[in-house]
Amino acid sequence: MTRRSPGPMRVLPPLLLAAALAACSGGEPAREMPAIEGLQTLVVASGEAGQGRAWDGVVEAVQQATLTAQTSGRVATVVHDVGDRVARGDVLLRLTAVEQQSAVDAARASLRAAEAVAREAEGNYRRYQELARSQYVSRAQLDQMRATRDSAVAARDAARAQLASVGQQADYTVVRAPYDGIVASRDVEPGESVAPGQPLMTVFAPGALRIQVSVPQSHAAPVRAAPRASVRLADGRQVEAARVTVFPAADPASHAVRIRVELPALDPAPAPGTTAKVVFPAAAGDPLVRIPASALVRRGELNAAYVLSDGRLTLRQLRLGARSGDEVEVISGLAPGETVAADPVAAAQALAAARGGD
Repeated sequence: MTRRSPGPMRVLPPLLLAAALAACSGGEPAREMPAIEGLQTLVVASGEAGQGRAWDGVVEAVQQATLTAQTSGRVATVVHDVGDRVARGDVLLRLTAVEQQSAVDAARASLRAAEAVAREAEGNYRRYQELARSQYVSRAQLDQMRATRDSAVAARDAARAQLASVGQQADYTVVRAPYDGIVASRDVEPGESVAPGQPLMTVFAPGALRIQVSVPQSHAAPVRAAPRASVRLADGRQVEAARVTVFPAADPASHAVRIRVELPALDPAPAPGTTAKVVFPAAAGDPLVRIPASALVRRGELNAAYVLSDGRLTLRQLRLGARSGDEVEVISGLAPGETVAADPVAAAQALAAARGGD
């Protein structure tokens, strides 16, 4: 929210509030202010009933993946950049694969050698079986040859597993899209060395978006009974939620209940990370009045507005609620039909001039 320069209002709000408190407590009555005319004002309108209460949330993608390096290497080429639409399996970037390919070649050679040894051991074992039937070799010699055959077969299987492992490491040098989506971020540049676990790119699917908000526990039960919501997006569009899910437990620290709001398919889809206003009709309470944020006086934790009544201008402290666009909900301090100064700086100057001329 934009803060105005203090200017001539540096000391007026605390003094006026103190004077008002003194008058209410039965002390020395405050000096009556002269009537003020010509000030730009606005009339506080009554809140709209039936719209429900609103909470701010952030759009997030249901499917969003941060792709990290699963092997070490150097970025050779970047095929897709931020904002590009990609299909499942499309190559996003490639890493150098010199070490990985060398390991694959070595593992393949080891496998060929292990297969040759296994074939020879298998042939020897079969010959010993024939000799054992004619009792030319002892049973102990046959068992020894069987053990040699089994050992060679195990070595061959281990070589196959090693080739599959190093082959997978080589495959990791080509990073592909996990699903149809949009590239949200790119975290590396060509020529940059990467290590396992380092983020490379982030991809999200725009077709499935949601918003999560936390509401007070007193509003969770009505929303659970009537799970409906409307969403006001940052670009001004208003859509009905496809599904509303109220979490069964509250946060033990804040006692707030999380609600997940799933958005329908939108074109164009809102970007993840943008804010949105979620309105739950079931959480509607007494309608609250709203005033422009530009009419507020803010000094630290103080929120107030200049109220004009019978030509007299006073500063009244307010308790504020949620902000929607350029307007702010007023929980207490103002009633429908009251008149508020539209420009607090001009109001302070008019009040100072009236006090000086009295």
